[in-house]
Amino acid sequence: MLESIHPAEETVAGGVACTLSGSPIPPLTRGLPKTVDSICPECLKVVRARYFVEDGRVMSAKTCPDHGTFRDLVFSDAELYLELEDWHFGDGRGLENPQVRGAARCPSSCGICNMHTTHTSLANVDLTARCNLSCNVCFADSNTNPYEPSYEEIVCMLERLRAQRPAPAATVQYTGGEPTVHPRFMDIVRKTRELGFTHIQCATNGLRFADKGFAAAAREAGLQYLYLQIDGTDDAVYEKIRGRGLFDRKLAAIEGARAAGLRIIFVPTIVRGVNDGQIGPLLRLAFENLDVVTGISIQPVVFTGRYPEAERLEKRYTLGDMARDVSLQTGLTDPRTDWFPVSSATPFVKLGMALTGRDLTNHTCHHHCVIGTLLFVDRRRRAVPVTRFLDYKKALADIDALAARASKRRFRLFSDLKLLSILKKHFHGDRAPEGLTFRKFLRTLDGYTDKKYSWDEAHKGHTYKTFFILGMHFMDNYNYSIERVRRCAVHYSASNGRLYPFCTYNSGHTFRRKVERAWAEAAGGRT
Repeated sequence: MLESIHPAEETVAGGVACTLSGSPIPPLTRGLPKTVDSICPECLKVVRARYFVEDGRVMSAKTCPDHGTFRDLVFSDAELYLELEDWHFGDGRGLENPQVRGAARCPSSCGICNMHTTHTSLANVDLTARCNLSCNVCFADSNTNPYEPSYEEIVCMLERLRAQRPAPAATVQYTGGEPTVHPRFMDIVRKTRELGFTHIQCATNGLRFADKGFAAAAREAGLQYLYLQIDGTDDAVYEKIRGRGLFDRKLAAIEGARAAGLRIIFVPTIVRGVNDGQIGPLLRLAFENLDVVTGISIQPVVFTGRYPEAERLEKRYTLGDMARDVSLQTGLTDPRTDWFPVSSATPFVKLGMALTGRDLTNHTCHHHCVIGTLLFVDRRRRAVPVTRFLDYKKALADIDALAARASKRRFRLFSDLKLLSILKKHFHGDRAPEGLTFRKFLRTLDGYTDKKYSWDEAHKGHTYKTFFILGMHFMDNYNYSIERVRRCAVHYSASNGRLYPFCTYNSGHTFRRKVERAWAEAAGGRT
């Protein structure tokens, strides 16, 4: 039986009329039930999908005139799904210099186009399709084609990211395949640093970083973070997902990173019934290594290819499941009140732009794409979510209003003081973890923008230890939402000169295949 939680709304306060390149921005749809643009999983034709509540879960149903009806699970907790909608603080306005102008259909005209609303928060650059593993959950289809751009091609891909306007991309991640097998990996890292990227990380299975010499050389070249594929603390999990036991190699990679001065973000791919019980053990492992592990990015499995409805519903894992499992397996968080979208940081960015007069990367991705919580961890490794001692949503609403006023010159002079006043009003020291004063809280926030607080040895102790838990639910053809794609903040810089949102590069029209095929054909002509 269908049940409605609250009526759909067609507009959201704070939305903007058009992108910087002139395309209208359709308002986000809110509430349940509602309809959104999606795609047929078979022919990729744009179809309407109806979202509705069934047994407390958000379900979707869409019908293609040629291929029939498809049902899927969108979000396992309808209440949390709706709560996340209330953290939206307006859309971005995209790029001044998109690669595709005059596009009228999303997602078929992709390559970031005039219709896209979000800056590049995280840039992926595929260095190779080769990998030293063969995993059955790999969305990149590694080891199936010869794609491996030259050093010169990769430099062009990086330069294109720095040429973005109004805000050049600042955060880059090497992807693949296994990026460390590229023969000029170290040269690429050095060049990335020279080009001015401020956050440089590598998505890796960790096998090469178990070699402390390799890890040290990568750190010296400029690498900062490992986005470490780690699916659990039991080898039986790796045998099912990766085809071989790997846990000892993951521990060796952690030691290699520690010796080199690299930081690690754990990245488990979660498959229901296989390793959804491993979130607690992974968080305990992370807390045993807090000197090097700064967070965890949990990624529900993506279904590529054809899957019967019964199998999908059995194996589908959503961000609602993640919020519940973190709570049940660790007791660290509440499954509803401690989670918020990463895009909720938008008011801070708006205020920063108003005060400095500079354009900054604004993380205006869709509120159902990436959610998380930020833990403050005391010396005895007791963790408190930021939402327990900071009225975060109320603070954000006040900062958003301040940003609107600060954009007017006469208000700018006192805005810094007003920001402090807002944060202090919503900060509750009696609920904060041991040793977290308001002053140290402010320094900790500074550490997310001023790298001296997070990387400079001289400033250690000025901030409080934090640990983030994120969930990133990339889409597949069954749960595809075009309003999410248009707001994607994770972009691939491809060898054909274009940028692509993650969920058009790896699903939907899957531009990855076209890019890699074109590269292979051109490379064959050069040999």
